[in-house]
Amino acid sequence: MLQNFPRRKKRRTSYPRKNKGAGRKHLQVGRTPTHISVNQPRGCPFLNQSEDSSEDEASGATEMDFLRNLFSSTLGLGSVEKVLDELNLEGLARYIQSGKCKNIVCMVGAGISTSAGIPDFRSPGTGLYANLQKYNLPYPEAIFQIDYFKKHPEPFFALARELYPGQFKPTVCHYFMKMLKDKGLLRRCYSQNIDTLERVAGLEGDDLIEAHGTFFTSHCVSFSCRKEYNLEWMKEKIFSDDIPKCDKCNSLVKPDIVFFGESLPVRFFTSMKMDFPQCDLLIIMGTSLQVQPFAGLVGRVSKSCPRLLINMEKAGQADPFFGVLDFGGGMDFDSEKAYRDVAHISTCDEGCLALADLLGWKGELEELVNSEHSRIEAEDQQEKTSGAAGAAAEAGTPPPAPEDKTTDQ
Repeated sequence: MLQNFPRRKKRRTSYPRKNKGAGRKHLQVGRTPTHISVNQPRGCPFLNQSEDSSEDEASGATEMDFLRNLFSSTLGLGSVEKVLDELNLEGLARYIQSGKCKNIVCMVGAGISTSAGIPDFRSPGTGLYANLQKYNLPYPEAIFQIDYFKKHPEPFFALARELYPGQFKPTVCHYFMKMLKDKGLLRRCYSQNIDTLERVAGLEGDDLIEAHGTFFTSHCVSFSCRKEYNLEWMKEKIFSDDIPKCDKCNSLVKPDIVFFGESLPVRFFTSMKMDFPQCDLLIIMGTSLQVQPFAGLVGRVSKSCPRLLINMEKAGQADPFFGVLDFGGGMDFDSEKAYRDVAHISTCDEGCLALADLLGWKGELEELVNSEHSRIEAEDQQEKTSGAAGAAAEAGTPPPAPEDKTTDQ
């Protein structure tokens, strides 16, 4: 895959590309939003001058990495430290326990949330794109295309109602990342998801880079207005079947998630420059690594940094041509030169439980999941009870009396 091939003066956009040419595999350079997520408040991720600058700088850094790898590989310069004694989960567990691993970066996609009941995007038959016929779209990706949204916002808001944040519980994988944080090992989580489950599990603003935006804030799409709205305002509009319109200028209001045709948040570009050079273990979970620039992050760690993929199939592998020359940043699981990349083929929950077991954390992880799910269910029940009481009061009827659970002595 050509995920680190230099492209001079070419802005990374989120329009999908089709495969072209025989014998040459092109990534789909499209931003596939991966459900519905909430991050810290920030401005709308529309393209502006500062984002242009950040992306240009990131492009320049990628070109320099490419040239360094090219000269290093061609001239035989430098040596690579091998830090894993085995290329499997056991070898990774020993490395984590050695005390040498202190800056873990996680890259996650839709696959970490499927066990919560949220569909991924590309799975045949069950993926989101395979089940959008009822919206009468010209093509599945149109539901996340900014130009189509401005003309036909109804399909997006109907889908948002189905997948809105707050209706799902975090998975084992989400809580595994929370454990990494609690143990002082997580440097940052980079998520493609827009489902808010990382936050529900306990990752806070500084722990999280939501590469594809957030439902936490929304903005008027008019460039002359740009009024901001909060999560509760948007939720009320979506569940009342109203198309959200700005109360200042009557333009559409859109959640701050990144659509095709929009730039990624500036914080994505600034943070990756700090995080990936310091990363000493990269854990990639539930992503096909087909969407740039997110997929290219795997090539930004040092050449000695181990990389673990937990996924239902292998992903992010190096293009065969560049793999021979040992540059390009792609994953190498199977060749004779493989020395740092591990693929664990399973669901994300199963992979996290297996690694937690090897680390001696499995019981702690299962207890965390059970206790947090019980807490969320209790809060949901309390909210429903309060809502029913409020509706009854508004209608002028008394709410049902609570059940008397006392017994005669």
